[in-house]
Amino acid sequence: MKELLKTVIKDGQVQFPRRDVKPRELAVPLNSGKVISLIGPRRCGKSYYLFNLINRLVARGEQERILYINFEDERLDLTTSDLQFIPEAYFELYPQHFGQELYLFFDEIQEVPGWEKFIRRIYDTVSKNVFLTGSSAKLLGEEIATALRGRSLTYTLQPLSFAEFCQFRGIDTRERYATPARLALKTAFDRFLQFGGYPEIVSANADLARKTLQSYYDVMLFRDIVERNQVAKVHVLKHFLKRVLNNATGKLSIHKLYNELKSQGISVSKGTLYEFLDYSVDCFLLFLLFPYDPSVVRQSALQKKVYATDTGLLNAVSFRFSEDRGKLLENMVYLHLFRQEREVYFLNDRFECDFVIQNDAKIEQAIQVCASLTDEETRRRELRGLVRAMDRFDLQEGVVITLDEEETIDVNSKTVFVQPAWKWFLA
Repeated sequence: MKELLKTVIKDGQVQFPRRDVKPRELAVPLNSGKVISLIGPRRCGKSYYLFNLINRLVARGEQERILYINFEDERLDLTTSDLQFIPEAYFELYPQHFGQELYLFFDEIQEVPGWEKFIRRIYDTVSKNVFLTGSSAKLLGEEIATALRGRSLTYTLQPLSFAEFCQFRGIDTRERYATPARLALKTAFDRFLQFGGYPEIVSANADLARKTLQSYYDVMLFRDIVERNQVAKVHVLKHFLKRVLNNATGKLSIHKLYNELKSQGISVSKGTLYEFLDYSVDCFLLFLLFPYDPSVVRQSALQKKVYATDTGLLNAVSFRFSEDRGKLLENMVYLHLFRQEREVYFLNDRFECDFVIQNDAKIEQAIQVCASLTDEETRRRELRGLVRAMDRFDLQEGVVITLDEEETIDVNSKTVFVQPAWKWFLA
């Protein structure tokens, strides 16, 4: 095993610097003195984010002090006791670096049982520069924080933002007024809305993009949910996820789903359905948005809204969304706010407001999302919900995000800015 690890360590070093790495918006420190956990859905670019960090170290002449291992490498089938061979193999290769600070990069380390104690020991005895990636918020976020007691920092990487998507496609986002540039951005946004922001499908043709996204979903379903949590009733899980994804951007009622399954003769408890929901959130397939309520107890008891991790993935597994651009846009706006680490809720106060943003215990912004305001009934409904939120929180300005409309509306001495989504995402 130790000889194999030496080969893996050397292979990990000679592949750098990587020329196929593009920078991302997320900023992770190289020398924080803490264990860095980088979490997020599979295939969103976590490994390449590590490659970017490693490229920076190589540029500083640190190549020998880099230890990179991908625990999904098919050559490795490590047990808990095998983990100790990793530092031993490294120091047999580089005895001159014993006692020096190293840079340790462990990709998808959650695949090995008992990894938490190993990381704690490595941090205490070998190096303070440890970087981990994984596709489980619980395993790599909560558990490592518990094991290291304040010695870790967790960062979440999502599929590409619209600005990153444009960068990957070579589109200049600085010029937004000249007709050709504006047309290029609008065309790119249509593609982004339809196929999402997974890096691998940025330039793929439509058929390949759909097949690739469907394969991502299958991996999340079977590896991240079924295998990781030893789910027995896979057929019930599939039905559950299909129903939840078909209702993305809507309120989720486990009670209603339970009764629906029961009426179809499918035996499952409500507790199991709640577990399925937890598993789906843990692997970043789904996100839950809580309703705004000053009472945390009431807030937890009220129905939440559910969003998918990517609009392309949502389109690939749910035919319902391919033509419902308003729902796709709302899902995308939520992901953008999540990526910015905003404290977001929705308001369900007779008339719904899609998003209200809180800062320092005060709601500071209200956002409504609508594909178009050209229909008068739709316009009245969307403005009514937004203005009610503005009145409740004493806001003088609000925002409506549309696909391609722009205007300023005065309502009851308040100002509503209607913005095209491609421009709002780049603001």
